[in-house]
Amino acid sequence: MSRLQLALNVTNLEESIAFYSKLFATPPAKIKDGYANWEIAEPPLKLVIFEAAEGGTLNHLGVETETADEVVAAESRLRGDGLETTGIDDTICCFASKVETWVSDPDGARWEWYVKTGDAETIGGGGEAAEGEAACCAPTASAPEPVALGRGPAAG
Repeated sequence: MSRLQLALNVTNLEESIAFYSKLFATPPAKIKDGYANWEIAEPPLKLVIFEAAEGGTLNHLGVETETADEVVAAESRLRGDGLETTGIDDTICCFASKVETWVSDPDGARWEWYVKTGDAETIGGGGEAAEGEAACCAPTASAPEPVALGRGPAAG
């Protein structure tokens, strides 16, 4: 089963952990310094939060797959459709060993297509990224400007 990933920047990790645990009635699967993630069954979602100076912003989006072959196939399809990807990377990112590729939409929203192959004790961040982007999902000075999320009922 594949599932979408939503990665957000938050200003207070503890408050956000409490909020999202209540929102999805699920405790985090992993908590690290400045980081937490959930593996939510319903709706099928991988939710990731990063403590950052500017909260309420989109860090990145992603598709978590079950196998590396699915990542390779997705990367091949994306390149075949003319999209610029980072290529396939076997890396440490977001406290996990992963096989992944990255692509950005026309407005700069970053998408990660990946499979987790193991746990890691560091957030990671090596590897090459397209057009100066951070190779890993952690907020960094070299990452693109955060994408602001809409606020309140008028947001659409």
